[in-house]
Amino acid sequence: MEILDSHKINSEGLPRRVGEVIDRTLADKRLVGAVVKVAIDGELVYSCAAGLADREKNLLMQEDALFRLASVTKPIVSTAALVLVAQGRLRLDDRVDRWLPEFQPRLQNGEVATMTIRHLMTHTAGLSYRFFQEENGSYQQAGVSDGMDQPGITLEENLRRLASVPLLYTPGTEWRYSIATDVLGAVIAKVTETPLSEAIHALITKPLGMNDTGFIAVDLERLATSYTNDSPEPRPLLDSDSISFVEGTAGFLLAPGRALDDTAYPSGGAGMVGSAGDFLQLLETLRKGGAPLLPESLVQDMTSNQIGDLPMAFWPGRGFGLGITVLKDPAAADTPESPGTWRMGGTYGHSWFVDPKQRLSVVAFTNTALEGMSGQFTVDLCEAIYDN
Repeated sequence: MEILDSHKINSEGLPRRVGEVIDRTLADKRLVGAVVKVAIDGELVYSCAAGLADREKNLLMQEDALFRLASVTKPIVSTAALVLVAQGRLRLDDRVDRWLPEFQPRLQNGEVATMTIRHLMTHTAGLSYRFFQEENGSYQQAGVSDGMDQPGITLEENLRRLASVPLLYTPGTEWRYSIATDVLGAVIAKVTETPLSEAIHALITKPLGMNDTGFIAVDLERLATSYTNDSPEPRPLLDSDSISFVEGTAGFLLAPGRALDDTAYPSGGAGMVGSAGDFLQLLETLRKGGAPLLPESLVQDMTSNQIGDLPMAFWPGRGFGLGITVLKDPAAADTPESPGTWRMGGTYGHSWFVDPKQRLSVVAFTNTALEGMSGQFTVDLCEAIYDN
C-alpha cells in the first residue's frame, strides 16, 4: 500500500522557520552553539553556524567546527562494516568469534553465546551500556568503558572485560542499544588487519573526502568546547565528568579531552570527531543509493527494519536497521517524519535524520550535551522543517 505524503516540505520558508528555532533555543540558554545543515533533493537549502563554539573565550561557532561525535560514530562504523560485506570480506551471519576468537561472552546459564555480526549491527547481541545500568551494575563492576571516558585501557582489554560479564539476554531475542558497535569496530580492525582508525579512513572518510573526520580532532582550533545543560545556563564539561541520562541509571562518564588523546582506544560506537558537513556527505551518499561505497541493495538492508516487532525502549514507533533507527509508525513516534525515515543522535548534543520519501537530509550538531540529542530543540527543529 502506498503511503501518501502528508507533509510536503515548503523549502521556501524553511530557513526562516529553522532560524527562529535556533535563535529561541540559544536565547533560552538551552544550547551554547550549533551548526545545522538541511539538504533537499541533494541541494543545501539551509546551512548555519549559530551561537558560540567557546562561551568563555567568546568564540563564535563556525560552519566547519569540529564536534565530539559520540554515537554519531555508529553509522560511520556500521557503513564501514557493510563496505567489507560488499567486498566479500565479511558476512552478516559470520559468528563474532570467527574474527575475535577470544571474545566469547556467556549466557546467564554459563553457555557460550552464538553472536553474529548481524546481532552486533542490529543491537540484538545481548549487550548493553554501562550508562544504562544501575549504579555499580555488572559493567561498572567489571570496569567496562562506554567509549567516551579515558579508562587508560586498550580496546582488546575493554572487550575482555565486556566478555567477562554474562549477556543480558540470548542474542536475537531482544533489542537494547549497546556497546555492540565497539565490538564491531574490533571486527573491522581484524578483517582489514589495520588499526580501526586506518580502516575507517580507507573504507569511508578517504573515498568520500570526509577530511574533518577521525578518532582524533584534526584541528584543535576548530574543536568546539563541550557543555551540558545546567541552571541557569549550560556548564562546560570537564574530563571525568558524569551526567545523568535516565533516573536510576549510572549516567554517562564523559572525558572531552579524549578527542585530543591519541592513546585513547578507538571506540567504534562513540569515539570519533568530525564536522556537520562531513557527516551530511555520508548521509547524502547513502540516501542517493550508496555509490561509491555500497550497492543500493545493502543500503536498503541498512535502512530497513531488521528486528521485526522487538520493542525499542526510548524510541516508540521505530524499528532498527543495520546501525540506525528506522521509523515505522509516525503517530506512535509523534513525529511529522515520513515512514522509513532513519534517525539517530549523539550524547554530546547531536541529532540527524534522513527522510528518503522527501529526499531530505538533516544534520544538527551542537556543543551542548543532551539538549541537542534528545531535548525540546530536536522536536522543534523537526517540526520547523516540515511545517508549511
